[in-house]
Amino acid sequence: MIRSNSAASSSWDSTIQQTYTTPVIGLKRGRGLVVEDFDGKKYVDLIGGIATNLLGHAHPSIVKAITKQSKELCHISNLYAHEQGLKLARRLIAMTGDKSSRVYFCNSGAEAIEAAIKLSRLTVKKQLVSAQGSFHGRTTGAISLTGQSDKRDQFKPLLPKVKYLKFGDFNDLRRKITRRTAMVFIEPIMGEAGVVVPPKGYLEAIRNRCDEVGALMAIDCIQTGIGRTGDWFGYETEGIKPDVITIAKGIGGGLPLGAMIAIGECAKLFTPGSHGSTFGGNPISCAAANKVLDEIESKKMLSSNVKKGDLLQSLVEAVPGVTEVRGRGLLIGIQVMDGKSKEIARELQVAGYLVNGANDDVIRLAPSYLISEKQIKQFASVFEKICVRIYA
Repeated sequence: MIRSNSAASSSWDSTIQQTYTTPVIGLKRGRGLVVEDFDGKKYVDLIGGIATNLLGHAHPSIVKAITKQSKELCHISNLYAHEQGLKLARRLIAMTGDKSSRVYFCNSGAEAIEAAIKLSRLTVKKQLVSAQGSFHGRTTGAISLTGQSDKRDQFKPLLPKVKYLKFGDFNDLRRKITRRTAMVFIEPIMGEAGVVVPPKGYLEAIRNRCDEVGALMAIDCIQTGIGRTGDWFGYETEGIKPDVITIAKGIGGGLPLGAMIAIGECAKLFTPGSHGSTFGGNPISCAAANKVLDEIESKKMLSSNVKKGDLLQSLVEAVPGVTEVRGRGLLIGIQVMDGKSKEIARELQVAGYLVNGANDDVIRLAPSYLISEKQIKQFASVFEKICVRIYA
């Protein structure tokens, strides 16, 4: 049994492949936004499993739903239909506003992206377009689309014929999205890049350009989906309709679940045998997802996420060392001076707050939708004190 953070770190080094830096702390339990480490210290979790734990930790409704489902069916593969999966698919289709939509279930965001790539291969054209600075996952296809050379280059050769847009540049999208383009992959807000919000009208311009040249538009809502930005999907502020939507992270409420939603003619491209997943859309994950949607709808969290996000942004934007605060709803990036984001993140951890240094300049916040105004104000106060000390 692990009894301390140091023991957890030591065990990690001796058992886990080093794809991530050895964690300084290990977590043993959580409730709501509060988690506890192996040394007994408690933290307010403001990154939420990287935008995943929408209802926090050990939410009673999710615990009840997955416990009930586990007593009925845990796993049946993709050979048979089950109630929770069909119910969830119907709800996701309704969110798209298009009854022609069809859902492919998988286990993660990267798998959803891979499914979309395979879908694009069923068109005549083969060229793919994504954005510089984007992040779409770490599997071979997904990392080919990821617009960060430091993550891509060591794994070459990757997928050929991928172009990268200058994110937010209207002229560049016209140059790079051409009649050779099969599918454009774009994030409504680039989360991993530091919560980068495009200028108004940018997604609409991509949609229009895709229509001009006969390309498909895939919107990666893995971080911005399921209500985080105040809409079910992060692109809705621009009033467009994509051909493909990818979701994961928050939809499962902490359980592995992803989906690739194809709309219109795209929904007809896959045929039996085109693609598949043994565990994708399993009954337990779908039961959790349905309960997540129940809670968001019944508690009117879409509108409250916007109010909470606006409050948080307003409280930190004038803090010493902060140069910009950006985002929408409860996906927020705080840009700081002098490349000190990771130092600030460490100080916040000592003070009892878990955040993410997305890069050297940006602190990313993606808390549970259950965060209260009191917790927001308390965090802002601690954050300001730390920044005053660091930037004095």
